[in-house]
Amino acid sequence: MNKNPKISVLTPIFNTNPEYLKQMIESILNQSFKDFEFILLNDSPENTEIEAIVKNYDDERIKYYKNEQNTGISASRNKLLHLAKGEYIAIFDHDDISMPLRLEKQAEYLDKHPQTGVVGCNYKTIYSNKTTNFPCNNSDIKKELVIMGLVIVHSGSMIRKSVLIENNIFWEKEYSPCEDYMLWARLIDKTVFHNLEEVLLLYRDSKNNTTNLQAEKMADCTERIKNFLHKEYPYYRNLCSKNSYIYLFGLPFIKKQCRGNTVKYFLFGIIPFLKEVK
Repeated sequence: MNKNPKISVLTPIFNTNPEYLKQMIESILNQSFKDFEFILLNDSPENTEIEAIVKNYDDERIKYYKNEQNTGISASRNKLLHLAKGEYIAIFDHDDISMPLRLEKQAEYLDKHPQTGVVGCNYKTIYSNKTTNFPCNNSDIKKELVIMGLVIVHSGSMIRKSVLIENNIFWEKEYSPCEDYMLWARLIDKTVFHNLEEVLLLYRDSKNNTTNLQAEKMADCTERIKNFLHKEYPYYRNLCSKNSYIYLFGLPFIKKQCRGNTVKYFLFGIIPFLKEVK
């Protein structure tokens, strides 16, 4: 009987740039940790070029599937999850690059911390070479998720599969293209989060990725999720909020928001116009 792999790396692909696809695949095949399956799901079934690229890799850990028709990112992610046999789920997008020690370090952390269900990392943007650092402990991550937004990089995260399955939590189409943010929102009171304090992902911030192509939709979706979080988790919101106001004619004219070493100013309490770092 075949032993199930420790990790399932899950990657939906959709009309992926061929060179980016190769770099992405090879970054997983070259991982220091070897006990994984690499499941790729093609959500652009008419694209025979990317199918040929995937099938050109002679590695038994690669498992290739193709949707009969385009289903969208959330449905594809859920299909990948149900195909996975690993104890841990490594989320990985189709044009990013995982550093060689990524799987090893994240699996090692989950092994040593059974109460933790999600482990992320810091990342570096490929074109700008800018590093993004996130809070690492559970409490700070949850506070930031509620108040500020994403502080777990989805493409560089590893999740204990049982946490998703036992809580019936999946990616939700109605929150796409912010399905990752809503996933973390659903998990806030279900598990412990952690970010490793090192860069384990190279993120490709190109003009053709979802963040840029659907910027307006993402902004609207983010606000909907934040409204949900503020209502669902008032404890974290109250814990984080350190606001003061300047009034004009008895009305709040400028809101000053202090968070850590950052101060932000908002006209009428909602329009950002100034940011200071102490």
